[in-house]
Amino acid sequence: MRDIRNFQIKNYSIFFLTLIIVSFFILPIAFTKKFALENKVDEQTTQAKEPEIDYNAKYKNITLLHTSTGAVETISLDDYLVNVVSAEMPVDYEEEALKAQATVARTYTLYQIENSKKHQEADMCDSSSCCQAWITKEKRYEAWKENQDEKWEKIRKAVYSTAGDIITYQGKPIDAFFHSNSGGTTEIPVNVWGGSNFPYLQVVETSGEDEYSQFYSEKEYTYIEIEEKMKQNYNDFQINWSEENAISILEYTESSRIRTLKVGNKNISGVEARKIFELRSTNFTIENNNEKVKFSVVGYGHGVGMSQTGSNTLAKQGKNYKEIIQHFYKDIEIKNIK
Repeated sequence: MRDIRNFQIKNYSIFFLTLIIVSFFILPIAFTKKFALENKVDEQTTQAKEPEIDYNAKYKNITLLHTSTGAVETISLDDYLVNVVSAEMPVDYEEEALKAQATVARTYTLYQIENSKKHQEADMCDSSSCCQAWITKEKRYEAWKENQDEKWEKIRKAVYSTAGDIITYQGKPIDAFFHSNSGGTTEIPVNVWGGSNFPYLQVVETSGEDEYSQFYSEKEYTYIEIEEKMKQNYNDFQINWSEENAISILEYTESSRIRTLKVGNKNISGVEARKIFELRSTNFTIENNNEKVKFSVVGYGHGVGMSQTGSNTLAKQGKNYKEIIQHFYKDIEIKNIK
């Protein structure tokens, strides 16, 4: 009997010990995991329900400010882009280059409307120094002089064949900068405008841009002209031309453009030098001879984003507009919002 009783006591003890372990340790863990799993499912459901912006519906029509008159016009996005592309890129460029320009211009437009709010009364204006270049069909026809209908249709086809295409980074339209000629290498934004860089705008090399007239240019100034231009910007400017490094390049950017230029007692940025001396880009060399300074310049424009001559070169090599875009903008996705 004692053995049986002892056996029963041992069994009861094991049972109660097991019950305690289950109650205080195993069940809470199980409920915690279940609760965490339910929360994760709820979170995923919430994220899945978050709607994307329907840009096509939102910006099917935009408002355009005509800077010469102050008038505001409501126009369809793609009709607006036909006039933009005809103003921004030569019509004799390859069709794929024109398609790339149309997609870039569309993306740039949506980004500016969403992020810049430059105009209270309109989404965009027709000024290249503010938004994008825009020209009327009539003025474009006057400049072309011949085969106007054929040329207009070529641009219209480039825009409408890419209808709805925009360039995105992490699901949102990028700030799609573009310029005329990179001089073979593009620039990063921080070296032009300061602030912070965009991951999709990096230094990119493109061969073949030297075939275009925008690739090379020169500016020459006398010592007196250099002094006058500097004094217009700096009242305390001084320079001793007898010094060996009276004017000299101090620092370059990652793309071999000028970061810092020494002119007399002033160190100025390459961007400022470009503005003061009316240069086509910040990619230049200097020669100081016979009381004259010559600036030899490569490229045309700020150099950020897509090079238009570079895009045409790639198109001639057989690249389509999406491949051209992916060459100039890194880690992006081309999405259709139509």
